Amino acid sequence: MTYYTKAKFLTSAPDIKHLKDEGGVEVAFAGRSNAGKSSALNTLTRQRNLARTSKTPGRTQLINVFELDEERRLVDLPGYGYAQVPLAMKKKWQASLGEYLQKRSCLKGLVVLMDIRHPFKDLDQDLIHWAVSADLPVLALLTKSDKLKSGKRKAQLLMAREAALAFCGDVTVNTFSALNKQGLPELEQMLNRWLGLERDTKPEG
Repeated sequence: MTYYTKAKFLTSAPDIKHLKDEGGVEVAFAGRSNAGKSSALNTLTRQRNLARTSKTPGRTQLINVFELDEERRLVDLPGYGYAQVPLAMKKKWQASLGEYLQKRSCLKGLVVLMDIRHPFKDLDQDLIHWAVSADLPVLALLTKSDKLKSGKRKAQLLMAREAALAFCGDVTVNTFSALNKQGLPELEQMLNRWLGLERDTKPEG
């Protein structure tokens, strides 16, 4: 079994300012409201309902924190970019999101989830630019990769990797499917590095 099955709900916060500075290290997950973020977290942790998947995208506006151990956490940021969220709320959220990425000292990496068929929309790019300006490594995860045939999937990945060069930062692009678990080992490998788990997860001998 994987280390991420240990994940358990720790707390919710209405906004970034209400997040306690717990020390230790954390990795944040962010994405548009229909990017499959909750499904990815549930697949990663092998738990069906750890992150709630809403039938109404954009409804969940709380920040949810999941504890792996006393020193390590996963942070599920609310989905962004959904049309039915009021503009004032969107602007407030975007401002606090930028602040979180740039001032949260325990944050060690950001996973940005994007539908492989619609990568790097404006808000995705803003998010990555904020992270890069804060010297934060980014994993751009192209979700729902099972929706495309192999040739088209590879073409989208190559195109996205080329586009990511424009950010001039530590931005890795991989594909992912919650349905068939394609890309899960690569996701775990990146998280292990950010969370300082590599030395703890190597096999003995």
